[in-house]
This record gives sequence, structure tokens and C-alpha cells, in this order.
Amino acid sequence: MITEQTVLGAYLHGTDEAYPVDPAAARLLTHVFYAFATIDGGQPVLPPQAPDHLATLAALRQANPDLRIILSIGGWGADGFSDAALTPGSRAAFVEKCLRLADGFDGLDLDWEFPVSGGPAELTHRPEDRRNATLLAQAFRQELGPGRLLTAALPAGRLQTAGPYDPADSYELAALADVLDLVNVMTYDFGTGFSPVATFNAPLAEDAQDPLPPDLRRWNNVTGAVDYYESRGVPRQKLVLGVPFYGRGFRVAEPGEQAGLYQPQVDAVYAGDWRDIRRDLLPDPAWQVHRHPVARSPWLFHPETLTFVSYEDAESVEERAAYAARHGLRGAFTWHLAGDDDEHTLLAAMTRPFRT
Repeated sequence: MITEQTVLGAYLHGTDEAYPVDPAAARLLTHVFYAFATIDGGQPVLPPQAPDHLATLAALRQANPDLRIILSIGGWGADGFSDAALTPGSRAAFVEKCLRLADGFDGLDLDWEFPVSGGPAELTHRPEDRRNATLLAQAFRQELGPGRLLTAALPAGRLQTAGPYDPADSYELAALADVLDLVNVMTYDFGTGFSPVATFNAPLAEDAQDPLPPDLRRWNNVTGAVDYYESRGVPRQKLVLGVPFYGRGFRVAEPGEQAGLYQPQVDAVYAGDWRDIRRDLLPDPAWQVHRHPVARSPWLFHPETLTFVSYEDAESVEERAAYAARHGLRGAFTWHLAGDDDEHTLLAAMTRPFRT
């Protein structure tokens, strides 16, 4: 049952040409995260399409007056956080600029990918980023005041550009969570171009057949990520579970015995959003449909092109949301709303366990 504390969120990606504005979608949500303001020379900047996007956000709020709309800053490949967080003066200046930009929003979402290490190789990193990320959040919290939300998107995947990755190396997780209202855990991108094999984007549980080393495999799934964050001092009541509305694809050298699954990948390929997969791939009989009993995810395999596509459908999305509701998490969110189909199939599935 939905309470005042329940979070049913969706990111709206600022490079999308069009947003779904169906009032039915707005009424299914409690929070919308507008992504992204990037950082240019220490200045947070909205995307060029912002006027159209802001009009869309206004329409969503009109459809659901209780909707909380939050400005998200950063994102994958966004540089500038390390410099902005470096000193008390730089933090104060950055916070002031962000708050000015976020006038009219219900809060701010910090998406620093990633302090200390990780993300694209060209990003600025410093050893002191870990501590400075907490100090930056504290500065935001102080200036935002109690009436507006401060949230952050934090990673779950265990493989990065330099290999194995531990979020605790980048963030003081317990201290950061103490400052935040919500922790949006990105429980997806477990299988990306950094992965040595074709694997799932968001496996629900650890699969013993996954060839990752056990110390990585343990955490490289949705359940493991939640357990990890709780073990590092983040209360479950602040965790919001991420659900992907997009797929991940690989080309493999051999089909193996499981239709490409866990086979060495030779290339990461674009898989598209759920709306693309539903429209273009699922109706094509050349794509074989499979479902894994442990990962609780479907996948597609094309035996002629040796292409593997991991994705989520209504069944797997609802399972993840049910897991979040059953285990006392704050709620669920998706990256990203425009990836859903016009009937809002996945959004309805994501919110259903919290409404029954």
C-alpha cells in the first residue's frame, strides 16, 4: 500500500526529443527526476531543450499536483564535480549556483559518476573526492533547508573502466546516506561493455553459473547490491531500487549451451529501450526468447548474428518492484520513463506491488 513515504520515481532524460505526457503516467508516479543539468566551468547548465522539457514537467505536475519534481545534476560522463567539491569556497559557490538553477524544483539529485575513480577515463579524479562528496552533500543539505529533497544516484555494478569496482572506494556511504533523503541505487548496468561475457543488465539474484569471480558475483546483482548498501550502513528505508526500461546487447563468439548467455563477448551492441525491443525484436521470429530462473530476467538471442540482448519486461519489472516492497525499501524508480511503451506497460508493472 502506498504511503506518504513511498517513492515511485522516474528519470526524464534531458536529451530525449519527446517525453510521455499522458496524465495516466503522471498519476502513477510520486517523484520525477529531470536529468540532467551538467557542469560547465563550475556552472550547472540545463540542456538546450530545457524550455520544452520544463513545459512537459509543468504538464505532468498539472496532471498530478502531488508530484515531486527534482533536478538531477551530473550523470555518466559529467565532469566538474571534483573541482566543485574541492574546497569550502568552491562548494559554497557551486551550491549557490545549483540552488539558483533549481528554483521551482522540489529538490536536487546528485549524480556524481564517480568520485576517486570510475567513469570515463578523461574525468577529473582526486583521492580526496570521497570525503569531499560527503562535504558537498552536507553543504547542499544546509542550504536546501528541510522543505526540499536532497537525493543521490549511487552505483551498484561491480565492473568499471579499470576493472573491479567497489562503491565504498568512491563514497562514504553511511555518512552520505545520513545527509540524503533518498538513495537511488542504480541496480542496473551489471552487464555492460566492461563485462567479459554476455550477461544480464539487472539480474535479480546471484547465479552460480555466472563466470565472474565469487567476490564480485556476490554483489553484482540486484539483491546483492541492496545487501551491500545495508551492510555499509545505508538504511533500507532510504533505498530506492533502480529498474531499467532499456536493454543491453552483446555479440558473442559462440552460442554456447545457453543461447549466448555467459559466452565471451566480442562487442557490446546497442539494444534500445523497451519500446524498441517490443516493437522491433520481439515480433521477429529470428530472435529466440529465453527467461532465466535465477536472474529472473528475459533475454533474446539471434543465432545467425550471434547477438544477445538482455532486457526487462512487465513480469521481471514487477518482480523487482515486489522485491523492493517486500524487503522494506523506500520504493522503486526507473531509468528512464521515455523507454516505456505508449501503454506504460513497465511503469504500471513497477508501481503495482506498492498499490496492492
